[in-house]
Amino acid sequence: MHSGYVPLRIFSSFTMLDGAIDPKAIAAQAKANAFPAAGLTDRNGLYAAMAFSDAAKKAGVQPVIGTMLGIARPDMPDNVGAVVDWIALYAQDVTGYDNLCALVSAAHLDRPIELAAHVGFDTLETFSKGLIALTAGGEGGIARLFAEGQPDRAKAYADRLQAIFGDRLYVELARRDDPIEMAAEQDLIDLAYDRDLPLVATNPCCFTDSGFRDAHDAMLCIANSTYVEMDDRPKSCPEAWLKPAEMMKQLFADLPEAIENTLVVAQRCAVMAPWRKPILPSLAGDREGEAAMLRRDATAGLNARLDRIAELEGEGEPGWREAYHERLTFEVDIIIQMGFPGYFLIVADFIKWAKDHDIPVGPGRGSGAGSVVAWALTITDLDPLKLGLLFERFLNPERVSMPDFDIDFCETRRGEVIRYVQEKYGRDQVAQIITFGKLKARAVLKDTGRVLQMSYGQVDRLAKLVPNHPTDPWDLKRALNGVPELAKEYANDNQVRRLLDLATKLEGLPRHSSTHAAGVVIGDRPLAQLVPLYRDPRSDMPVTQFDMKFVEGAGLVKFDFLGLKTLSVLQKAVQLLAKRGVEVDLGALAWDDEATYGLLQKGDTVGVFQLESEGMRRTLSAVRPTNFGDIIALVSLYRPGPMDNIPSFGRRKQGTEEIIYPHPLLEQILSETYGIFVYQEQVMQAAQILAGYSLGGADLLRRAMGKKVKAEMDAQRAIFVKGCQEVNGIPAQKANELFDLIDKFAGYGFNKSHAAAYALLAYQTAWLKAHHPHEFYAASMCYDMALTDKLAIFVDDARRLGVTMLPPCINASQAEFDVEPHEDGLAVRYALGALKSVGEGAMEKLVVERQAGGAFASLDALAKRVDPRLMNKRQLETLASAGAFDGIEPNRAGVHAVAETVLAIAARTHEGRTSGQGGLFGETEVAGDAIKLPTGTRWTLSQRMEQEKEAFGFYFSAHPVDRHAHIAKMHGARTYTSLTELIIPDDGARIGATMAALVEDARWRTSARGKRYMMAQLSDATGQFLATCFDDSVAADLEKAAKEGHCALITVELDRRPGEEAPRVSIKRVQLFDGLASTAKFVVEVTVTDKVAFKALHAMLDPLRNGRGEVRARIEGQDGYTLLTLGRNFLLDAELASHIEDLPGVKAVAMKSSEARLALVG
Repeated sequence: MHSGYVPLRIFSSFTMLDGAIDPKAIAAQAKANAFPAAGLTDRNGLYAAMAFSDAAKKAGVQPVIGTMLGIARPDMPDNVGAVVDWIALYAQDVTGYDNLCALVSAAHLDRPIELAAHVGFDTLETFSKGLIALTAGGEGGIARLFAEGQPDRAKAYADRLQAIFGDRLYVELARRDDPIEMAAEQDLIDLAYDRDLPLVATNPCCFTDSGFRDAHDAMLCIANSTYVEMDDRPKSCPEAWLKPAEMMKQLFADLPEAIENTLVVAQRCAVMAPWRKPILPSLAGDREGEAAMLRRDATAGLNARLDRIAELEGEGEPGWREAYHERLTFEVDIIIQMGFPGYFLIVADFIKWAKDHDIPVGPGRGSGAGSVVAWALTITDLDPLKLGLLFERFLNPERVSMPDFDIDFCETRRGEVIRYVQEKYGRDQVAQIITFGKLKARAVLKDTGRVLQMSYGQVDRLAKLVPNHPTDPWDLKRALNGVPELAKEYANDNQVRRLLDLATKLEGLPRHSSTHAAGVVIGDRPLAQLVPLYRDPRSDMPVTQFDMKFVEGAGLVKFDFLGLKTLSVLQKAVQLLAKRGVEVDLGALAWDDEATYGLLQKGDTVGVFQLESEGMRRTLSAVRPTNFGDIIALVSLYRPGPMDNIPSFGRRKQGTEEIIYPHPLLEQILSETYGIFVYQEQVMQAAQILAGYSLGGADLLRRAMGKKVKAEMDAQRAIFVKGCQEVNGIPAQKANELFDLIDKFAGYGFNKSHAAAYALLAYQTAWLKAHHPHEFYAASMCYDMALTDKLAIFVDDARRLGVTMLPPCINASQAEFDVEPHEDGLAVRYALGALKSVGEGAMEKLVVERQAGGAFASLDALAKRVDPRLMNKRQLETLASAGAFDGIEPNRAGVHAVAETVLAIAARTHEGRTSGQGGLFGETEVAGDAIKLPTGTRWTLSQRMEQEKEAFGFYFSAHPVDRHAHIAKMHGARTYTSLTELIIPDDGARIGATMAALVEDARWRTSARGKRYMMAQLSDATGQFLATCFDDSVAADLEKAAKEGHCALITVELDRRPGEEAPRVSIKRVQLFDGLASTAKFVVEVTVTDKVAFKALHAMLDPLRNGRGEVRARIEGQDGYTLLTLGRNFLLDAELASHIEDLPGVKAVAMKSSEARLALVG
């Protein structure tokens, strides 16, 4: 028995930060309240239409699909921005649903971006068929005009709506203490009776029960950037909850027909958001044409592939070509049978266009690399037969689902491919896919804390108490039960309790929308005829209002256009090589290159795709890969879960652990991974070999094992055990053991096709680094120009491997990183555009001017050629700080000081040009005085380093540790790279060492066993490295050093795991160099050739009489030399020694630790 009432005005959570009811909750609440139906009316959208239709159907509730549509008031003068009112619209039938899609799409797409989403009356009339309209209560134009005392305009507005909708128009009444609705109610009732229009009762609701009101109020504050305690702000309506039928009947006891008409409206609306079969444009007219086209193109493509193999490797064994053609025929038949030729042809078309336009395309991603058809059509670039990849993992004839190619394109040119697709199929037939960002645990705490005006520090601390594991996210309820400190604060602090109570209610609701990073849908007609569309202000393409799950349910097929930086890097490196006459075809590389595997075995993989993390580098040096299959396996294993198998994998590979196969029959599929299940494909092949599964059936088994649904698992176990017995005579007990073993590995087995494609990119980047490191580094750094942390790592790594990094130069550098001849070899020249705050575009124009007008001979020449409108003081100062002007003026401090003078001359020159227009740089010079640098202006080494760090974002030509080289040497400190010279056993024993390093970062971590420790990032002139510290007092010293940017003398212990080359560093003691310098005893011996040196020495040393260092003068004569002690209380360091060496009359300076003192002379 139903309740006799239908709530027609429900805002789901997809009316973001206003509605707060999940579509599933709407259906569940409707069922609980015995509502026969429920009406969805999100603002200007059908975002939840499919989710709600699906949930309502399962709950036995009729979904009424509608929207609250913004509509411009029709009688406003042209010169006044029209007021936007609201109208509630509901789909009666398929035509009505299609028109709802058209209207909400038009509201977003057919209006200026700066205006709120809405349509005009003309558009409303065009798409009115099949729709029921409600006047939207106090938000509608009629009620608002009545409340404003404009009855004539209100009636005229009603005339327009009646003309459009006729008997499909309802006058809506809501009783929620709204001033407009109370003022207009009697006029609305009179209007309805006068015109014989039906009344309908509503209670616009945003949440399910009245207890949610405070949380909803906080949510409105989040939406409007206001505070809960403010009076002048949008506030939650206390009545905006999903009231039961009895309450609504009492509320409208005087107008029972208004309640009854809610049922009438629901009865007139008999449509759900439709689920459709895949819809695609056709490149061949019809399905028969597509099938023939696919077979023809795939056969031709395969022949071309096989001819290329024969050209590179020679003809194989007799019949090798037939094996490929048999596989091709099998795949083509399956693709045609499943109705997907058009999909393959569309993907092949835009990939071919990209390759024809020199846009790099990845070798494959995901399971698609297992298809010979995809390889033949050049969708992928991996030979599936050579690598043992399975087609059924991609497209299973026993489980009909859309194929899904994820395509990687060059990151910077991906947009060109999407534009091609738009132009080919029509801009209105191509769209991106919406995604919804949700209020997750930490974020909702911070949002709620802000609107409650709690201190940022307190809320941030509470948020950090919530564990934030990417693979195991904690919600707030779990955190309250599982984090004692958070539970304690909740119990003892009323403010914290209020925060968590509100945040818990809001957690998980959508907060904002954005676009899917890669997903694009292509239709065979304008997409607004199939799905509702939305406009993302950050995109020039329309966006579907349905997310990925439901857009596919609506019949649209997703194509993934992903941007992958590595492809851009590889292309750039090949182009740099071509500039010096070296032609490289990365697609034709042999997979057995010794230099490449040597690099991998050392873990020298900074910048190598998929292999550059610290942990992976350790893994590589431990496992020591020797073939391409090892790389595929490591890409697959280096993930939580499978990672536990890496030690055993390495030992088995190196012969120190026996390879044991679970069953002899499995050796043929597990031998490549040394008896360990690594790939999903191995799970499928095991089922095929042991139990006689087809590969399609084995894919169903794999999926069942992944989902762990007991009923499915029980059914599969029975099939597996029976198959083992019938096919191979394996006893039931052993078969069950094998099933359990395979099930265990199936949970985290990796897709081999995907791993193989990414392993190929890893191999190509490693090959480049091994054979052409200069081009590798230059190309890699070109695509990380804005990431100074990455650039610093590349510079350190390059120098460690002996690659020369030349500083930026105004007359040699390009805007990007480049390779140039240097001495007897090559060097990487630093990019002007990679310096901070200079602007890559301005540097590109600077280079163009230099190429056109020749090198800049002096600062004067630069000043007379640079356009001051596009080059400012900050840019010039940065170039000076980085040493870019060293070639024309080595005094960086002086150039820095005259930046304004340079610009002033540039301004005068610009004004003096006969033409008032021009490019960035002028050609006409105006006479003027030469730029004079201020005398006596020079930076100390410390100042120079700090200025460089400001310009580069890191220390480039020197390192802060260099200032303390004298103390480091005195204590026998080692550099990071010299640690490899030590003999460190791999049996767990530790050895001690002393290092000098800059403490760059220090952060507390928690080990798997719950022990707190500190992870520090350190660096010296030879590179960056990580070290751990388990001593709290030493960790506190590290933390302080990191905050203040100090260098320190660090006592460490080193150990090494078996197979690893790089040692692990554990910190035992930290001594700041600043403290050591003030207590250290040094002797500086100055060889003097002219007495003028003594006056200069006195001027330099006299201010430094607060230390314990000794300065001696060595005066050379014909009969030998004399030593004079000039003082024993100086603060000495290596930088001071270098400045003494520059003094007139000084021949040489030596610095050493203190010796037995001489008697003072003179």
